[in-house]
Amino acid sequence: MTVSYDFIKACRGEETTRTPVWFMRQAGRYLPEYRAVRKNYTFLEMCQKPEVACEVTLQPIDLLGFDAAILFSDILVPFSPMGLDIDFNPAPVISNPVRTRAAVEALRTDAAQETTYVYDAIKLIKSELVSRKVPLIGFSGAPFTLASYAVEGGGSKSYTQLKRMMYADTPLFNELMHKFVIVTADYLNRQIAAGADAIQIFDSWGGILSKQDYETFVLPHMKALMMQINRTVPVIFFIGNNAHLLEAQLSTGADVMGLDWRVDFAAARTLMGNRAVQGNLDPTFLYASPALLKERILEILRANAGRPGHIFNLGHGITPETPVDNVRLAVETVHEFRG
Repeated sequence: MTVSYDFIKACRGEETTRTPVWFMRQAGRYLPEYRAVRKNYTFLEMCQKPEVACEVTLQPIDLLGFDAAILFSDILVPFSPMGLDIDFNPAPVISNPVRTRAAVEALRTDAAQETTYVYDAIKLIKSELVSRKVPLIGFSGAPFTLASYAVEGGGSKSYTQLKRMMYADTPLFNELMHKFVIVTADYLNRQIAAGADAIQIFDSWGGILSKQDYETFVLPHMKALMMQINRTVPVIFFIGNNAHLLEAQLSTGADVMGLDWRVDFAAARTLMGNRAVQGNLDPTFLYASPALLKERILEILRANAGRPGHIFNLGHGITPETPVDNVRLAVETVHEFRG
């Protein structure tokens, strides 16, 4: 069944009744209601219990009126069934990082079949969203961002281990990326089969690479991934710190280009042509005074110049201490805009 919500229409570059808005990490620590639930579970338990994932996914829809829900989960959910020992303390830590050929070869590529709780959560959320008349976004990490965590063993400032593999043993890096392409495509297609109305791919750390390196080492794998995804639903592709990577991002063929806050919105819209875009308020601007916040949001909306295919969002995920009243103001400001 074709979903006619404004969010889906915007993804397709069609005219909408108003600019749709949702925020990355909109279900999370900034909400007192989320923190109340979190007291009873570990983070992984929340991801693995469909009824809990459903509850926190719905919170920002009911409380703040976003135009799309995004599945409460984590991009690293496939790691454990792939054979990676992962824990959240609270940041992700992988105790057996992938740095040798033996480690790469040992990674399973049938991992997506074991994350049934994700697909069960999607089905449950979808049943609850029918009355709310809101679509659901599924998501995954991009192969490069997943590889960064797998090789580094967690977050990193320099990404030395990852870049060493990429530059010094490119065939091994390509093999690792190929495995993540297989797992990610399967994982996303299962989410779509479960009922996700759109999907977003997060290449959060793609911007650590130069334009040349991204196009050489990463882009071929992203294009391969796009070829394997069920394209019956819109695909949003987000790269963190992507101002220098817009052409590469566009060439993947994704339906919607996610823009981080360092991108000039008007220039990006011109470059993207008729392709839909998503973004791009700095998440920390939500700490500004209500008057300043409203004006910055209006600047972005005006920069769109009335063109169809704009989904208002942040340039990255919402931060934990964000004032809820400012989030509400942001949603209301976008909904009230007519320009």
